[in-house]
Amino acid sequence: MRIDRLDADLLALLHAEPRVGVLEASRRLGVARGTVAARLERLERGGVIADLSPTLAPEALGFPVTAFATLEIVQGQGHAAVVEHLTSIPEVLEAHTITGAGDVLVRVVARTHVDLQRVINQIVDGQHVLRSSTAIALQTQIPLRRMQLVQAAVEPAPPPR
Repeated sequence: MRIDRLDADLLALLHAEPRVGVLEASRRLGVARGTVAARLERLERGGVIADLSPTLAPEALGFPVTAFATLEIVQGQGHAAVVEHLTSIPEVLEAHTITGAGDVLVRVVARTHVDLQRVINQIVDGQHVLRSSTAIALQTQIPLRRMQLVQAAVEPAPPPR
């Protein structure tokens, strides 16, 4: 999907102030309310805006330990059974099929390091996941970011004639 400067400015505003309304966004961006509404609709329809839900902090919910587990899965069963198994574990935040030494990379959270062992034991059940290699995150150096991608996606303006 093509992103122009107005799209990027609108996304930056929404990123900085998620509760800003269409009317206020149009005032700040200096464009008509209908333009902002149409741009939002197009960005949502195009999948650029994936959701409008709040970003939750696992630490504030009582899960301060974050870890990444590389899983080796049982071959020949496909990924559907593994995904179903992982989805049943609330502490599994995301999972990605990967290349390399493992088959699936999983981000998990836990209440304590001892609790992390319980979560990993749930993940490695022997039916779907054979083994895991886990790395505990000590400190987040760069939190999840996306606005840099918006800036990189902006189409350059055509040169003046």
